[in-house]
Amino acid sequence: MREEMAQREAAELLRGHRKPRSPHGWGLLVALWLLAFYEPVVTEGHLRRKNLEFIFIRFSAWEFAGCDKLWAGLVTTLCHHVRQHFGALPLSVFHVLGSRPRFASGFSNKEWILKKGTCLRLWGLLLVLGVGIAILLVALLVPGIKEHHALKVVGSAVASLSGSSLVLGALSILKNFLVSEKKKIERLTNSDRFAGQLGFMSKIRGEVEVLVDFLAFMEVFERRRLRVVLEITGLDLCYPEKVAGVFNAMATLLSDANAPFIFLLAVDPSVIVPCLEQTGCMKGLADNGYLYLNRAVTLPFSIPEMGARSRLRSVEAAIRTREDLMYRIIAGNAAKTRAAPALPGWREADAEAAAWIHEAFRCLHDGADVLSRYLPDNGANVRRIVNTVPITLRLLLHRSGAAGAPSPRAAAAWVVLADRWPCRLSWALQCLEDAGQSLPAADSGGESLWSIFREHAGELSALRQPLGKVLSLDGDPELFQAFLARDFPFGAAEAREFLGVTVNLDHSIRHQMGLLRGLGRL
Repeated sequence: MREEMAQREAAELLRGHRKPRSPHGWGLLVALWLLAFYEPVVTEGHLRRKNLEFIFIRFSAWEFAGCDKLWAGLVTTLCHHVRQHFGALPLSVFHVLGSRPRFASGFSNKEWILKKGTCLRLWGLLLVLGVGIAILLVALLVPGIKEHHALKVVGSAVASLSGSSLVLGALSILKNFLVSEKKKIERLTNSDRFAGQLGFMSKIRGEVEVLVDFLAFMEVFERRRLRVVLEITGLDLCYPEKVAGVFNAMATLLSDANAPFIFLLAVDPSVIVPCLEQTGCMKGLADNGYLYLNRAVTLPFSIPEMGARSRLRSVEAAIRTREDLMYRIIAGNAAKTRAAPALPGWREADAEAAAWIHEAFRCLHDGADVLSRYLPDNGANVRRIVNTVPITLRLLLHRSGAAGAPSPRAAAAWVVLADRWPCRLSWALQCLEDAGQSLPAADSGGESLWSIFREHAGELSALRQPLGKVLSLDGDPELFQAFLARDFPFGAAEAREFLGVTVNLDHSIRHQMGLLRGLGRL
């Protein structure tokens, strides 16, 4: 969108159009002058303008999930960022003196029309103020007239009335400068007495309309189109009522056909749809959340499956967030250059763990390694894997030592297995544990984990109903088979060793499976 904005700007300048201006520096004085004494006009030339500016606003619904009115957080965020982008002074003056642009009559290219009424009122007030001050000065200074108290009273009254009108206008601007739209809306939402009245939503709507009118004014002033882009994230972490409230706020802001708003809604439909279906906004839509989304979203964009290079870039970005590992490797190199006679035991173990962690990350980031094919597409899952690998390796080294522990590549593969297929892995581990408890003398160390899972897959299929939600966490079952049967054929002995250090697998899943197996055998 930024590239599109720059290309359109350059194209408009090549066509010979005037350069856009900004409400900052000298442009601020020009904007204030036009706000006070001129009325903007939307001409045919303005409608033909192709250059535009996007104002990006990020709204994380999770930050406002604790408040009663999440939609009010959306409106306050919008008001705050628009005020921050253009400055508090132009918006404050617009509240008092500004006017919404009107459409030109005919093909006139005149974009600014003098406010004759405002100018006449101002000149009239200044004239009356001057006359009142002159009468007062004459009554106070001219000999022979000082004794006429009536003249003093008339001069004072005329000067006070005309001056008070000017002072009230200045105070209104100062009030809007000090009290932002965000504070006004927060004050309304915090008032329990007012929130129940019918005028509550009209007040909020009035603040939004002033904001829309101000953006329309700034379009004519800046000589380009303006679009406010709200990026809404974190909605799938909120309660169902809050989700419906945000959708209602979006519908309110977009109710005006000329509203300069674009919403980028980043959500997981599989999470949002059940939330919408639990609320009352589905009345008349047969309780179908997908139908509601189809009507609310005008441009659906489902992100395609992540390719190999994108997946590796996601891993690299997640690894870069681990500054602790970078610091440890640099500190280790510095310690080596000082040629210390002997490292303490804990520091030596720490340097060894750092080397193992970097080796595991290298395997994850290596496009030639088959392990990279099994990395998830979701960035959050990639970060979970990157954060879990160091803990798993440190626990392995602490329990078994470098000589007896599995390789860093095998540990990284196990972490990926637990993240991608938690239900199927838990089932295989539970079957392995039950087999060891029922036949303690039997040695199943040479048996592969895949053969154990395949042997008891029918029993898992019979438990699809109680384990349905847990099974939905798993990835592609064909990839699970390829992972365990071909690329990483973990044995029962390795599984038992990894089980003690597996921190990214919910063990309550395995306990639930054990209970279901026990009840089935009664």
